[in-house]
Amino acid sequence: VQADGSDGDCVTFVLHDEDHTLGNSLRYMVMKNPDVEFCGYCITHPSESKINFRIQTRGALPAVEPFRKGLNDLMGVCQHVLSTFERSMKEFRAQK
Repeated sequence: VQADGSDGDCVTFVLHDEDHTLGNSLRYMVMKNPDVEFCGYCITHPSESKINFRIQTRGALPAVEPFRKGLNDLMGVCQHVLSTFERSMKEFRAQK
């Protein structure tokens, strides 16, 4: 991850080896934060596997904070889905 931007409340993060799968879900998680004014991403070119992920806050906190919180929240959601799936599979196999 690279961060470009001289202003702390408006930063573009460059995520290497990522695509829409992470970009769209992370954008959703970051936009849930009321201190975030803008959040968006773009893929520079279809042959490149990197995302430009931009966050602009209302100035109350630096952009890296909602970025970090969004990643942690997304990891929590993914962990919940995985554990629910594994529990359901275990219950299904026990019924056989």
